[in-house]
Amino acid sequence: MRRIGVIVGVLVLGLVIAGYVFFNGERKAVVRYRTVPVERGTIVSLVTATGTINPITTIQVGSQVSGMIESLHADFNSKVTANQVVARIDPFPYQARRDQAVASLANAKAAFDKARIDLAQRRRELDRAKSLIGQQFISQNEVDVALTASEGAVAQVKVTEAAVKQAEAMLQAAELDLKYTVIRSPVDGVVISRLVEVGQRIAASFTIPMLFLIAEDVTKMQVDTNVSEADIGGIAEGKSASFTVDAYPGEQFHGRVRQVRNAPINIQNVVTYDVVVEFENPVFRLKPGMTANVSIVVAKKENILKVPNSALRFTPPKTVREEQVSGRPAKSEGGGRMSGGGASEPGTRQLAIWKQGVDEALERVPVEMGISDGAYAEISSASVNEGDQVIIGIDSPRGDRKGGDLPPGFGSGQQRGPRRDRGL
Repeated sequence: MRRIGVIVGVLVLGLVIAGYVFFNGERKAVVRYRTVPVERGTIVSLVTATGTINPITTIQVGSQVSGMIESLHADFNSKVTANQVVARIDPFPYQARRDQAVASLANAKAAFDKARIDLAQRRRELDRAKSLIGQQFISQNEVDVALTASEGAVAQVKVTEAAVKQAEAMLQAAELDLKYTVIRSPVDGVVISRLVEVGQRIAASFTIPMLFLIAEDVTKMQVDTNVSEADIGGIAEGKSASFTVDAYPGEQFHGRVRQVRNAPINIQNVVTYDVVVEFENPVFRLKPGMTANVSIVVAKKENILKVPNSALRFTPPKTVREEQVSGRPAKSEGGGRMSGGGASEPGTRQLAIWKQGVDEALERVPVEMGISDGAYAEISSASVNEGDQVIIGIDSPRGDRKGGDLPPGFGSGQQRGPRRDRGL
């Protein structure tokens, strides 16, 4: 009877120890995954950049003559028409030069008339000398002198004729300078800027001083934006674009790419290219110089399978892969561990997504990635269907974190909510 009691006591003690080990011993934590369904929808791939609004054509109106501004006939925001007078320069100095040129021309014409009369006289004297030499009334020397005088008169006529042409040219230049004292608008448009005041003296010596800046057509304007060399390949003329400005928050304006300029812009070894986006501005709401945040549509696809980008970035931890992926480590076709990347056809990238099978074992599914809008990416694979749950991260209790996983300044004793996106 005593032996039975000892045996029963040993069995009870064994059961207690086994129960303690079973219920309180070290167990592996259950790994829980965050999943999202594969969706079918539309993805629009955009290139974003910052630019400045400018008129399509800007005319700088300047002066070709120096002088003092006598009057102004246009101001900021003035609407002007072609050939309209916008300013006048004091014409008195140029009128005096024109009068002087008129007098010089008259003097040159008088000298020319006198030279022709003298030529006629020298020719008569030569004819007389030739007739007298035949009768031996004069010597040959006198005939030679008459011939020389006649030829000199011919040359003098040519000199005075050239002087007349020179005086005429000087008169034309003086009249042109006088005409330039009246500044006219070359096109129809709006005055964007006025840079002079009445009484101000301008000097047109080496460069033409600018008086007005005129926008030819403010109902059609453009955004000059710089796009990095990494994004310029997907941009072409005719692509649609939209942009916003700080003056009208929440409102989008639309346009299209008119030009992709080939001249590189190199600032601190960063190469960009000027992309011109034109748009309609019927009521002149958008002003020159405004900063625009531009989004250019590079590609758009509808009714395609898409997943969050985090699903393509997710990779299970090493221990989980070795224990759960079909009972063995996941490997690529070449024998190396898969990291999610690989070569593919142009325009696609060979990546992979992860999902759980019916036995909760992880399954790696290779996919080809197409376009992306920054949040979602297009995928294509025969093994993926709409509605399939794909893994985007791991949920783990806050207490399972190691000290090295905590942000700076947080101790292991602080209790917070569950940690997410551990696998991203």
